[in-house]
Parts: sequence; structure tokens; C-alpha cells
Amino acid sequence: MKLFQEITEVYKYQKASEFIKEFQIGVGDFVFTSQSVFETYFQELRSSGAVVHFKSEYGQGEPTDLMVDALLKDFRRTDCKRVIAIGGGAVIDMAKILVLDGEAKAAEYYQRKVPVRKIRTLVAVPTTCGAGAEVSNVSIAEMTALQTKLGLAGEEMYPDQAVLIPELLGKLPWHFFVTSAIDALIHAIESYVSPKSTLYTRMFAKEAMQIFLKGFRMLEEKGPDSREELFEDFLIASDLAGISFAIAGTGTVHAMSYPLSGTYHVTHGEANYQFLTAVFQAYQETDPDGGILELNTFLAEIFSCEPDMVYKEIEKLLDGLVRRTPLHEYGMKEEEIRSFAESVEKSQQRLLGQSYVKFGADDLEKIYRKLY
Repeated sequence: MKLFQEITEVYKYQKASEFIKEFQIGVGDFVFTSQSVFETYFQELRSSGAVVHFKSEYGQGEPTDLMVDALLKDFRRTDCKRVIAIGGGAVIDMAKILVLDGEAKAAEYYQRKVPVRKIRTLVAVPTTCGAGAEVSNVSIAEMTALQTKLGLAGEEMYPDQAVLIPELLGKLPWHFFVTSAIDALIHAIESYVSPKSTLYTRMFAKEAMQIFLKGFRMLEEKGPDSREELFEDFLIASDLAGISFAIAGTGTVHAMSYPLSGTYHVTHGEANYQFLTAVFQAYQETDPDGGILELNTFLAEIFSCEPDMVYKEIEKLLDGLVRRTPLHEYGMKEEEIRSFAESVEKSQQRLLGQSYVKFGADDLEKIYRKLY
């Protein structure tokens, strides 16, 4: 059993200009980012000789295999040997495919129909405090033919360098800031109870949980305009959670969110938020005396409550920051409850196998129905 591995080198700069100078970005670099981030922080790269493309050229929202295919087509016209991804999880996940050898289509990589071999360098610069993609070994995209997301996991997916720049969170709207941070909290919580967790991964996960929950309490007291005080802390916490789940993995919360995102294009962080407390309450009901008891005891100390009340406390805290949406308000139909559950059981065995309790379609259906 692998206890710990961190392949990615992690750097931190206060300003984007420091990063540009230190990494000597220019000829031979392929910069993939969002147009708004580029125009705000990276304008000097226009004259650097680097090839620059924006995510908006390939579509809106979460990545799909078709979006990645279009990006691959443009990238393969260049001779770039280093990919610099500056953005949220969507940008970084798409960029992870660019470093792979071959001329395959995205769906072939994600479904492991072709060899996956890394031949280029990837530098990942997060502009959200949630995905942890800059230190994780997975790339996630919607497979349009399947109407669900799939993850391509492996050592090839690790970025070579991750660069944390608090300044880049300055333009992130409140909703995306808070839901991305909640997503990172979920990374920490899910990886903590994973059967693949170790002393090392739990250490990173616990520190991430403490930082996020302390920060969420501050936001509850001071309001959204105080979030700038948390930029550096939340970037680091997201990174710590990413290191934890890169080894231990995420579980049922992520698995259940994928059909919702794939069918109704709900953003990743928001979709995960829908399922967090319902899944963990179901875990607790199913196996209250296993590894979850240690997690509950740790969280109870933070909330000053009894261990069996921690998920109610998390729900109360997070619902005070952003409203959770009943699934039917996204357009989900009641007859889709069963099909979503069966889809997750069929296509998300990687995640279900990393869960504290491995649920089947009947168990998943109960959770979907509860949140419908």
C-alpha cells in the first residue's frame, strides 16, 4: 500500500509578475487560461513569444471531451514543450491532456483505450481555491456520449509544478469562491475516510479542514467582502486537500455529482455541495463505529458539539454562506432518480471503491430522492 507521494513541486508568489519572471515564460510555452485572468494579470505575455489560447474559445462551463478535442487540435499545431495552465479546475484538467503522447481523441484517453504516456511539462496555476487540480493526479471531463463525467487518474496527470498566487483570486465572484472552497473541504473530508487514506494523507486533510472551517466561520461573521483576508489561506488549504485526495481519492459525494453536472451542467463545486452532508449522514447510519468516528470526533472539537451532530453543524454553517438547491430546481426529473443511481453504480466504480461505505444503486437512489 502506497503511504505517500508528492510529485509536484509547489511554489508561491504574491504577484503574477513575480511568477512570469521566475519561470521565464516565452517561446516554446503554451499558455492556456481564461481571457479575463489573462487581461487582468498576464498582459505582458502578449510580447513574450508564448502561444496563448483562452478556454472560452472551446466552450463554456465544465470540460467535455469535445472541448478537449478542439484544444488538442490547436495545441498539436504547435511545437510547444511546456504547458502553462492558469485557471480553475476546468482549465487545469483540460491542460493535463495536452502533455500526453499520441494523436488520440480525448474520449480514448479518458476511457483508457490508448496508452497514456506523458512527454511534456505542465505548470498549473490555480485561480480558484477549490479544485486542488494543481497537485492532483486526475483529469475530469464529461463524456458527451455517456452524459456523465469520467476521471483519468494516474501519475501522468500530476503537474510538474504548481504555483500559488493569492492575487489571482481577486476577480473570483463570491458564489464561485465559496463553492470552490466547499469543494476543497469535501476533498479533505472524503479523502480522510477513504479506505486508501494513510497517516500522511489524513495529516494534510485535517489541516485543510481546520483552515476552511475557521475561514467559513469568519465569512459568516464578517460577510462576503471579507474574503480577501482568506485568499492565501484558502489557496494553501485547497492545495493540502489536493495532496490528500491525490493519494486517498474522493468518493460517493463526487460520484453522485457527476450525472447532475453532465446532464444539467451544474458547476463542479456546486454539484458536490448538494451531496456532502446527505452522503456522510448515510455513511454514519450505515457504519457509525468505523473510521468515520475518528473524523466525527475531530470535527466535533472544531464545532464544540457531540460527534453525531457534526454534519448538522456543517450544514448549518455552509447553508448560511450559500443556498443549496433542491435537485428538481436544476431541471432534474423524478424519473431520472433511478437512472442517475444506476449510472453512478455502472460508471463510477473508481470513486465508489474509494468510499467509506461502498453504496449500490438502491442506496444512491435513496440519497437522490432525499435531495430531490
